[in-house]
Amino acid sequence: MIDNFDEISKLMKFNSDDEFYFIQILQRKKDNPNNSYGSNNSSRLIKAYYIKSTEQLLNLKSEMIHFADYFNARVGINLNRRSFEKTAFNTLKKIAEQMHNKNYKDVRRAWNTACGIHNAVDDKVWILDIDDKGRQANNIIRYAETECMPIGEKFVSIIPSKSGYHILMRPFNLKDFTLLYPDIEIHKNNPTNLYIP
Repeated sequence: MIDNFDEISKLMKFNSDDEFYFIQILQRKKDNPNNSYGSNNSSRLIKAYYIKSTEQLLNLKSEMIHFADYFNARVGINLNRRSFEKTAFNTLKKIAEQMHNKNYKDVRRAWNTACGIHNAVDDKVWILDIDDKGRQANNIIRYAETECMPIGEKFVSIIPSKSGYHILMRPFNLKDFTLLYPDIEIHKNNPTNLYIP
């Protein structure tokens, strides 16, 4: 069991009523090979949350853990804040596209789809996905901060995962980094782990 609620709650910022964090409880096929799944056939959305304060997150923690334990699912949070206004406009765009394509049954999913693809602010967080618990993070962080433009502090936090950890970083030029670390996956708009049963 991995519980990152305390660490992640310290990273959350709320600058306006328009901003929120998008949290999903996803049941992954990888963790549940005998279940049926959604349209992408790799995971099923159990529940989504739109978090407007740290207090709201902590108040919902036990509910999220209950669902994750019950469904053998993961709770993930995208640390790139969303905008209610921009998400609403992107939802309208998505609905118009779906209706134009006569895909009426998926209109109900448009809001969560818009939440998943759009982030609100320039304060972006990337995930460097390390799948080896024994691999040292210090050299990776140091290289990104001293050799990749812009030079300077980019490190945000390290979040444990089942097989390794996520290094949370501010964006940087990936050209040299990917040559030195071709095995590290970099996620620019993905969730990190809040809770894994």
